[in-house]
Amino acid sequence: MIPNTQLRKHLPPTWLTRLQNIRHKFRGVKLHSDTIIYFGAKLLRYPKNIHLFKDVIVKTGAHICPCNEKSEVFIGSRTTIGFNTFIYASSMITIGEDCMIAPFVYIVDSNHGTDKKNVMNKQLNISSPIQIGSDVWVGSHSVILSGISIGDGAIIAAGSVVKKDVPPYTIVGGTPATIIGKRK
Repeated sequence: MIPNTQLRKHLPPTWLTRLQNIRHKFRGVKLHSDTIIYFGAKLLRYPKNIHLFKDVIVKTGAHICPCNEKSEVFIGSRTTIGFNTFIYASSMITIGEDCMIAPFVYIVDSNHGTDKKNVMNKQLNISSPIQIGSDVWVGSHSVILSGISIGDGAIIAAGSVVKKDVPPYTIVGGTPATIIGKRK
């Protein structure tokens, strides 16, 4: 494995990071001691259902939220969650190892019902898990919708809306996201 010298070399854990980790562990977050959670990142609602593995970085303004007592979020080793990225799970969101999730990404595994006989805010959530493989790059301002599986090594171009599964090592982009290439 080639080490990521671009980011982690310049962000070694500090005593402040370790203090932040102790605070989150006390709240029930399952995290490795080498995880870096920037001040201003928010681990919301059910912190005991958040699993952050070795060398995960969660940047300022990011929200990670298991939205109910049964939902869970898993983020694999050496994955970076960018500034102001929102990850909201009503069932389960799994992000693999060595992923780069850019700033302002929105990952949500649920949607509201749309029955016109009922007001929108009183309709049940419909949820389906999201699975993001390892070595995935999700570009800034992208949206990943419920029930999606993104294969290992895929690239999601900036500003994309992912409504369909993405095969491994495929590059997708657009609204809705379509295949625009393959990694070589």
